[in-house]
Amino acid sequence: MYAWIWRKLPFGLWGKVTGSLVLIATVGVLLWYVVFPWATPLLPFDDVQVGTGTEQQDPNLVVPGDGADVGPDDIPYDQHTNAPDPSASPR
Repeated sequence: MYAWIWRKLPFGLWGKVTGSLVLIATVGVLLWYVVFPWATPLLPFDDVQVGTGTEQQDPNLVVPGDGADVGPDDIPYDQHTNAPDPSASPR
């Protein structure tokens, strides 16, 4: 296919090089401004979920003291689980 395009471009070597650059730029512009904006809503890249989605809740609606009083900046798991007490390590 590329050999066919190269043979069909006019004006010798420099015309073929210039024509190739124009074709590449045209395809790039069409992809960037037409195809990608059309396809973006169809792609799942912005649909980020962890788990099934049933355990997610708004942190502003959490009632304190119900066992789920984790704020939006708190880490909801123990940070020291994999870090044993240094005095209990074997010698």
